[in-house]
Amino acid sequence: MTDIDPSFVPEIIIESPGRINFIGGHTDYNNGFVLPAAIDKKIRFYFRKIDSLENAMIFSKQYEHPIKINLSHIVKSDVIWENYILGVILQIQKLGKKLRGFECVIDSNLPIGSGLSSSAALECGMAFGLDKLFELNLTKTEMVQLSMQAEHEFVGTKCGIMDQFASVNGKKDNAILLDCRSKEYRYIPTVLDPYKIVLLNTNVSHQLSDGQYNSRQDECAEAVSIIQKKFPEVNSLRDVSLSMLEVSKQSLSPIHYKRALFVVQENERVLKSVKALEENNIEELGKLIYASHDGLRNLYEITCPELDYLIDFSKNKEYVMGARVMGGGFGGCTINLVYEDFVKPYIEEVSKAYKEKFNIDLSAFEVNLSNGTTLRK
Repeated sequence: MTDIDPSFVPEIIIESPGRINFIGGHTDYNNGFVLPAAIDKKIRFYFRKIDSLENAMIFSKQYEHPIKINLSHIVKSDVIWENYILGVILQIQKLGKKLRGFECVIDSNLPIGSGLSSSAALECGMAFGLDKLFELNLTKTEMVQLSMQAEHEFVGTKCGIMDQFASVNGKKDNAILLDCRSKEYRYIPTVLDPYKIVLLNTNVSHQLSDGQYNSRQDECAEAVSIIQKKFPEVNSLRDVSLSMLEVSKQSLSPIHYKRALFVVQENERVLKSVKALEENNIEELGKLIYASHDGLRNLYEITCPELDYLIDFSKNKEYVMGARVMGGGFGGCTINLVYEDFVKPYIEEVSKAYKEKFNIDLSAFEVNLSNGTTLRK
C-alpha cells in the first residue's frame, strides 16, 4: 500500500461484512426469494474529513495505488475495484447530498472474487461511512439502493438487491428471508449445531461484468416476455408456477425453459429451507442445498469444473450435510455444512485432492453469521 500520513487518526471506523447465501441463487433479480446472511469476514473503513471542498483520497491496504478523487467531477476508472467506490459517491451526490474533502483507509479480511460479495461490502461500507462522516441522514434502504445502482451504472453488473441488503441488514446468528419483489423480510434464527459453515474458495477468478452474469438476466427477461403471451399477468419469473411454465414450454427455447425452470424451483426450495431451519431439520436443509447446486449446474449453467468437483467430492462424505456454489458463479466459493468434528480432516482431504486434480491451492475457512454494516464503537 502507498504510504499515508503517519499522523492519520480516523474520526469514525466502519465495518462492512461479506455475505453468504444459503440458497436462492440468481433469484433476486427475478423478484424471487433469497436466504442470505452477513458473515464475520469484513472490510474495515477508517474515515476522516480534510480541509478541502472537492478532493478526496482512498487508500487500500490491499492495493498499491490510492484513488485520488475530484468530488466535483466523478468519472469511471480503468481500475474495476475503484468504480464501486466512485459509483457510490456519485449516487450519493445524485440524491442531493453534499460531500466535501475526506480521506479513507480500507483494510479487509474478506476474500475478493470469491462469491462472498466483497463488492457489496465495499459499496455499503463507503455509503455508510460517508453518511456518518457528513451526517447525511441516509436510511438503510437508501444505502442499499444507491449501492446497487452504483454497481449497475459504474461497474456494469446488473446485480439484484440481495448482496447489498444482506451486508447492511445482517443480524448475528440469523439468516434473512428476503422477498426481492416486495422488499419485505424477516430474520430466521439459524442454529446449525453440530454443523459448521465451511467455505471452499476455488481460487478461480470470476468477473461477472464480462457478460455471463448479465446474459442470464437477459435470458430470464426473454422467457418472461414469451410466457406473458399466454399469461399476461406475469411480470417476472416470480409470478410463474410450474403449471404455467409447462403450458408455455412449447413456445420457449430449451435455454429459456431451463433458466425459467430453475428459478421457479429455486424459489420453492428457499421457502422449504426456511421451514427446515425453523424445524431444526439440518438434513432437509442439506438436501435442498445440494438440489440448488444441481439446478445451477444443469439448468442455469453457471458452475465450472472446479466448483462441480468440490460438490461431487462432498457428496461422498456423510459428515457433509449439503454443499452448493455460492454467488454469481463461474468460480468463487462453495458453501458446505460440515459436522464440527470433521471440519479439519475434511479441509485437509479436499484441499489435497483439489490440488492433485487442478494444480490449484484451495482456500478454506469457517464463517459465522454476523451483524450488518456498523459504526465501530
